[in-house]
Amino acid sequence: MNFLKRQAIQAQQNSGSSAVSRRTFLQAVGAGGGLLIGSGFLVGSASVAAADKSMAAASTTAVDAPIFNAFLKITPDSKVTMVVKHLDMGQGVSTGLTSLVAEELDASWEQMQWEFAPADSSRYNNLFWGPTQGTGGSSSIANSWLQLREAGAAARAMLVAAAAAEWKVPAEEIRVSKGIISHGKRSSSFGAFVAKASVLPVPQKPLLKDPKDFQLIGKTIPRKDSNDKTNGTAIYTQDIQLPGMLTALVAYPPQLFGKVKKVDAAKAKASPGVVAVVEFPRGIAVVAESFWAAKKARELLKIEWDLSACETRSSDELFKACHEAASKTGISVKNTGDAVAILAKAEQVISAKYELPYITHAAIEPINCVVKVEKNNCELWFACQMPTIDQQEVAKATGIKPEQVKINTLYAGGSFGRRACPSDYVVDAANIAKQVPGRAVKMLWTREDEILNGRYRPMAVHHIRGAVSPEGKAVAWQHHAVAQAILRGTPFEGFIQGEVDGTVAEGIEDMHYAIPNLQVEATEIPIKVSTLWWRSVGHSGNAFVVETFIDQLAKAAKKDPVIFRRELLEKEARALGVLNLAAEKSGWGKSLPKGVSRGIAVHKSFGTWVAQVAEVRVNADGSFKVVRVVCAVDCGVAVNPDVIRAQMEGGIGMGLSAALGEAITLKKGVVEQTNFHNYPLLRIDAMPKVEVHIVPSVEMPSGVGEPGLPPIAGAVANALFAATGKPRTKLPLGTKV
Repeated sequence: MNFLKRQAIQAQQNSGSSAVSRRTFLQAVGAGGGLLIGSGFLVGSASVAAADKSMAAASTTAVDAPIFNAFLKITPDSKVTMVVKHLDMGQGVSTGLTSLVAEELDASWEQMQWEFAPADSSRYNNLFWGPTQGTGGSSSIANSWLQLREAGAAARAMLVAAAAAEWKVPAEEIRVSKGIISHGKRSSSFGAFVAKASVLPVPQKPLLKDPKDFQLIGKTIPRKDSNDKTNGTAIYTQDIQLPGMLTALVAYPPQLFGKVKKVDAAKAKASPGVVAVVEFPRGIAVVAESFWAAKKARELLKIEWDLSACETRSSDELFKACHEAASKTGISVKNTGDAVAILAKAEQVISAKYELPYITHAAIEPINCVVKVEKNNCELWFACQMPTIDQQEVAKATGIKPEQVKINTLYAGGSFGRRACPSDYVVDAANIAKQVPGRAVKMLWTREDEILNGRYRPMAVHHIRGAVSPEGKAVAWQHHAVAQAILRGTPFEGFIQGEVDGTVAEGIEDMHYAIPNLQVEATEIPIKVSTLWWRSVGHSGNAFVVETFIDQLAKAAKKDPVIFRRELLEKEARALGVLNLAAEKSGWGKSLPKGVSRGIAVHKSFGTWVAQVAEVRVNADGSFKVVRVVCAVDCGVAVNPDVIRAQMEGGIGMGLSAALGEAITLKKGVVEQTNFHNYPLLRIDAMPKVEVHIVPSVEMPSGVGEPGLPPIAGAVANALFAATGKPRTKLPLGTKV
């Protein structure tokens, strides 16, 4: 997910003080005891001083710590548990965030373990989002970088102080390494000093390591989630089985804004295993003793839908409407120089019109959620990406207070933004469960449900005109982007700055190419189709548009695409770094086998620069295959190189799938795709060889979960352009040139 204020807040963090507010160490009570360590590191709008008092009271037992963010637990047997405030949906934050604490704590990697944080924005807010707990925008490592390192450093200092007092030696003479505290011939584990450390003053500004002394950060270490995911012990929503639990399947209207007009549920209610048929604002649910009982009964429902408020146009009509909007004047979001005047007198003008379709998230785990509603409390089990908003929305649906909603966060089998959707499936599950109080209800979506009720990446149209000078310089660029707004009408609408949703033109109005005359306009087009952020949001399609048009300008300038980009990026050192590294490692400029061509693309998203070179083989029958992708990435400090490589590879695979074959199409307003037979994903035999090269950096770490995706469609399209001389301006690219 992309939040428009993210960069401003991050800049404030990068330049501002990292002073730590008063924190409290609590000696845990109950079985085993232990040390609970938290950090109150807050930045800008991340302050939660006004958090609900009852929540704060539940968070701490110390009057001098109204804000207490507990991240670290150490037990007397020296087990160190990291409390992870972000959802792990495959991107590896359970490893990355844990390593930040372990590094400064000087713990051994083997003694570290982790658990998901409860829903509590007063302790676990995303520092880039203000008083909101959630995962998105590739922000997990970036917003936690100093916060968690300071938590680990403070814990280390406390343990050292406790050891120094007991051994009666200066603290500066004590060494800590791999979970062992030592002085001379004496040594002990963390657990021996937990009790004494818990009552010592907390360092206000713990000393952080010099990066040259890192033992875990920047190293390839085993992922903390790999064993659980390979041996079957990882818990997903589908694995939850509670006493007396029921299963719910929902019949939704075939279109957004559809409503139930009339229903005959007699046969469904009489079907074996059915407990109830319930109606709620978005549809009708069959609640039964098993999935198959619910599925069979759902097929017996006779529903007449009111679709009078729904979209009635087909995809071709919608594209036509977008083109008509693009041909008119839009909202100006960037205007430097005078692109219109330069284009009017330019000798060589290049123009292009682009079309991008709706696409759906299609995560491997379809939507699901377990809810149990009782008097004055509600408990949920699911892969929660936005705890604060889900907690608030469920509270509204069930008529209780947010603090009475308990969320148990589980692993997610992918999300790509789909699970960060307010007023959607989680609220549906709560609305269903409250009608069978006292019994847990697992609401499940089939793949058909997931695709037909998707929150799609918006369709988009782009009209561009550009000019190159006789000397081969890009001198003007005029761009109008048209798409549905993603943030409009959501709890995140406050992040819209100006008259238009910034996701429409992100990656365009802030493009990194030094074009002296640049005019960018954006238009939000109202279409009654459900949309949402899709991995890398607007960047996912806009990078394709920008990068393929750059290649068209390079051809008009009679320059090699890499050389042309170097000239436009001469003041962007990090962009040049990834561009040159990708070109070097791919062998750019060297000869290729017959029928093979190369294309390149460079893009920045979520603070991370990525360049990719795609090698494409075009066969005699016109079919083509992407055979190799070379990726260079600059994400600041590389916290875990293995995770970074995995995320680049995953982003390339997902982006390539969308580029080659994914498209949601409408016929008279109704989605035509239903499952993977007519919504094809990339097959394993179509996945190219991928090489990932990480640029060494001392910059603050930035995101890697999404930035690997945007460049790939452009790189492949540019390789096809090099092979055929015909620019590609529509997605998906298909299977033939």
